[in-house]
Amino acid sequence: MFRLARKPLLVVVPLCMCAVGCTSVCDAVSRLFSDEETVDTQVVAQWWDGPRIRPGIALIIQVGTPAAPPTTMNVLVDPNGEITMPLLLQEPVACNGLTLEALKKKLVKEYSRYYRQPQVTVTFAPYDGHGVSPWGTVTVLGEVGSPGPVNIPSTMDLPVTKVLQMAGGLKPYADRSKICVTRCDRDGRQNRTYVDLKEIGKDGRPDKDMLLRAGDVVWVPETWY
Repeated sequence: MFRLARKPLLVVVPLCMCAVGCTSVCDAVSRLFSDEETVDTQVVAQWWDGPRIRPGIALIIQVGTPAAPPTTMNVLVDPNGEITMPLLLQEPVACNGLTLEALKKKLVKEYSRYYRQPQVTVTFAPYDGHGVSPWGTVTVLGEVGSPGPVNIPSTMDLPVTKVLQMAGGLKPYADRSKICVTRCDRDGRQNRTYVDLKEIGKDGRPDKDMLLRAGDVVWVPETWY
């Protein structure tokens, strides 16, 4: 009879921006405004092909066979981008950057060494807005209260005005008319769009409130007057 130990994997993943360090933030700003075009291909793929698995994300995995009901396991992707599965303890299963479908096919292949016609389903655990979002993050830098990554909700409705609120709001000397959003297109080219908060608010133009995607970088400059 098919039976697996129901032992959820618990891994503590540091999510504080301090763990990234000032060097990483400075490097990000430097790359953003340098002439060299740098691209995170995994972030680009995440937007065009759907959310990707990455460290800190919780998964719900069911494994069964045609002759036995599925066993449900809650697992957390460790800092190395791997998960440890019952009966696959010889080595962790690498899954960083994979889609849910890709991980499913990988687990079916692995469990086929032990069972005939294994049936596997993989889903993201319900996301409550805390921890790591499987839908990615937007990085907010510059004149905001809490610069750093901001999780994208499962509804994918994260405009510039909302992400600025989630980043602690604007500082007194922030330039509200030149919010810069840098985005990579499907070919890896960087494009910059400027958002004017005054136009959105004073002129009543919510259509100018840009909807953000995973991997976008929002820069809030300082005003010079």
